[in-house]
Amino acid sequence: MGDLAIGLEVGAVTFASGFLGMWLEKLLPEAHMKSGARDMIGAVMGLIALLLALVLGTLVGSAYGFYATQKANVEVLAARSIQLDMALRQYGPAADPLRAGLKAAVGQAYKAIWIENLDPRGYDISNLVDDFQKLNFGAAQLQPKTPDQLAATPTINLSIAVIEQTRLLMSLQLASPISWPLLGVVVSWGMLLFAGYGVLARLNGTAVVAAFIGAFAVGSAVLLILDLNEPFSGLFRIPGASMQQALEVIDR
Repeated sequence: MGDLAIGLEVGAVTFASGFLGMWLEKLLPEAHMKSGARDMIGAVMGLIALLLALVLGTLVGSAYGFYATQKANVEVLAARSIQLDMALRQYGPAADPLRAGLKAAVGQAYKAIWIENLDPRGYDISNLVDDFQKLNFGAAQLQPKTPDQLAATPTINLSIAVIEQTRLLMSLQLASPISWPLLGVVVSWGMLLFAGYGVLARLNGTAVVAAFIGAFAVGSAVLLILDLNEPFSGLFRIPGASMQQALEVIDR
């Protein structure tokens, strides 16, 4: 099920909970809705509203932090790829096979994610390890002799290490970015909150519109949480400009 569909469903069940509360208010005996009972319901709804605001806000902030981290990782990969290419150029013709492999890897990644719209979560991490082992083997075959080669070797090794670490970290982070049970608890709090407010309100057009606006807010918040946790395939997709620029530099 897509993120948009989940967000719409959350908004729908939240609105339905509010409407159900307004309908129940008509069925409850007047003795059950005296001032003491209303005060109690209002106090409980205030507690749930506070918890919902805190946890929902935390989830949105955490999702944006995850998105920002992945965006920074992409920029690190682009920058390190350029640095590695510059060092391989400095090393000379002996490093041409590594340069060709780097160009192919960057081009393949850019094409797969930003052109073919493939989700990087589907990539087996064992394939990454195999690719990095080949890259490390190729770098180990370099035998620096000239001053330029000796100067370029530390940058080559460091850039390869940073690229490996960043790419593996991105894959591990994308494997399980969100806690579904926690999100379910938050949605249930929203349903209880709207049902309680519905009981305190009378069924009329103003209350229904207010419930609709609130349900839209809850549903859109859930959509934000889900979408920001899919930074390479969601609505708020990480732009590929940095990788495109890196590819243009490497292509020279």
